[in-house]
This record gives sequence, structure tokens and C-alpha cells, in this order.
Amino acid sequence: MVVNEKGESLGVKPIDIARRMAEEVNLDLVCVAPNAKIPVCRFMDYSKFRYEQQRKARESRKNQKIVTLKEIWVSPVISANDFETKLKNGRRFLSEGNKLKITLRFVRRMRMLSNENDYMQILNNFIERTQDIAYVESRPSLEGRNMSVILSPKKDK
Repeated sequence: MVVNEKGESLGVKPIDIARRMAEEVNLDLVCVAPNAKIPVCRFMDYSKFRYEQQRKARESRKNQKIVTLKEIWVSPVISANDFETKLKNGRRFLSEGNKLKITLRFVRRMRMLSNENDYMQILNNFIERTQDIAYVESRPSLEGRNMSVILSPKKDK
């Protein structure tokens, strides 16, 4: 199936005749639908077509948002001022559109893990103070000597 530069169908033609017709109008014969039942070829300036495709790809890459995972480490014996500073940084990360992982690091494993529920309160406090701009993607979980939670920014409508 051959289509001219204006989009008008010229019918089914043999490939050498279609090439000759394209050369007469100083255009290339490009197969635009090779997997169709009847392959479709079109008259076009192939270098201009390639340039347009590259421009569209470049434009789509420019508009995409890359989400990164930022991490904040806290200790079970964190002071109120340190907590506020880490909370402020976490809110900034979330407002920039990044995901946030808050990790509670246990230094001395056995003694600290006996009060696991007390330390879970630190993470829950962080979650409560950021719930206006973020939601919990994964609940607090214990991984070896660390307890972590992942927050994702809420989508603006």
C-alpha cells in the first residue's frame, strides 16, 4: 500500500514502481507499518522525519520527573532539636517530590530491641508530622539492626 506526501492512498503497488514514483517527487519511500497485513509505505523526507522523532524524544525526556529516594538516619536517643532538624529536612525532600526513607539505627542490638515499641514511637511521630504532604508507602519494618519506613509525597491535583 502506497501513500503519497499529502496522505492520499495510491493503492497497492510493486516496490520498484513505488520507489520510482517517490524519486519523481524527490522524496524517500519509507515503510511506516511493516507488520500490517498489507505493509504501508509513505513518501516523505526521511531525514526530516528522523529529526522530528529525535526532537519528540528529547522533549519527552525533558518533561519527565525523576524521583529519587532520600534517606534520613535517626537514633533511638535523638534529642528534640535534632528530631526537628531532621523533620524539617524530610519535609523539604518530600516537597521537592522525592521519596523519603527514615531509618532508625540501633547501635547496641539486644538492649535496644527490648524497647522496640518505644522506639517505634519516633517513626510514628515522624509519620504524623508529615502526613499533610506524604503518605506511608511501606510500614515500619525491622531489618537487622535498623527499623525503617518509606514515605512518598502526595500528588497535587
